[in-house]
Amino acid sequence: MADRPLTLMAVHAHPDDEATGTGGVLARYAAEGVRTVLVTCTDGSCGDGPGGVKPGEPGHDPVAVASLRRRELEASCDVLKVSDLEMLDYPDSGMMGWPGNDAPGSFWQTPVQEAAARLAELIRHYRPDVVVTYDENGFYGHPDHIQAHRITMAALEMTTLTPKVYWTTMPRSAMRQFGEVMREFGEDMPEPDPAEAAALAEIGLPDDEITTWVDTTGFSGQKFDALAAHASQGENIFFLKMGKERFGELMGMETFVRVQDSTGAAIPENDLFAGLR
Repeated sequence: MADRPLTLMAVHAHPDDEATGTGGVLARYAAEGVRTVLVTCTDGSCGDGPGGVKPGEPGHDPVAVASLRRRELEASCDVLKVSDLEMLDYPDSGMMGWPGNDAPGSFWQTPVQEAAARLAELIRHYRPDVVVTYDENGFYGHPDHIQAHRITMAALEMTTLTPKVYWTTMPRSAMRQFGEVMREFGEDMPEPDPAEAAALAEIGLPDDEITTWVDTTGFSGQKFDALAAHASQGENIFFLKMGKERFGELMGMETFVRVQDSTGAAIPENDLFAGLR
């Protein structure tokens, strides 16, 4: 390992996901001299267009949206000091149930083994010591997040490498706190129907099932600025409404579940690289 730096690879679905779920660890480990590699699987073309125009509405140009979101992603990576950005550039599939789910060539329609083979090449090239992606449900059920999980786990099987592997998560205690904060900031949220409420209650994990708690408080300002770089999606990024100070108070801990490890590092742990340095 002396001839190369420790390397973290985060595999995300869309531009802006890197900041929401892993902005803190990307910034923290970059500051510690770790090589940080971000793989973004889709082009984000189902995001909002200028003026908040939604997909399917007059004036929404997926090609222009994808181009804008790439520039925003590059700006976010500059803020987080990401060493290497790789884009697989699959067309964004949209939320579950959207027409884009069925569009030929969309990420959701791409055979897992096909996309995984491309990711496996990147894994072989960068030889990450730590890989981070989503759980089987893509954290909250977005098809592109689910697909990112699937191709990451399949790509790892295609290689002979044995990095530590983590899935992003949130402690249920924090999920309850976020609900309170959203009400505090005046979010006019209708009461979800019982099925939706039950699904929301399943997001995240009980605190005692989380294996890894990484303190990124000192980098919360960078995380906020990285989110703010995705200005075209500001309507969808609730966290920006908090302001930087409150954001730092609430978003200073990033949590994960360790699902693959060959180091024997004890859990719970407070460092994705525990056992590697």
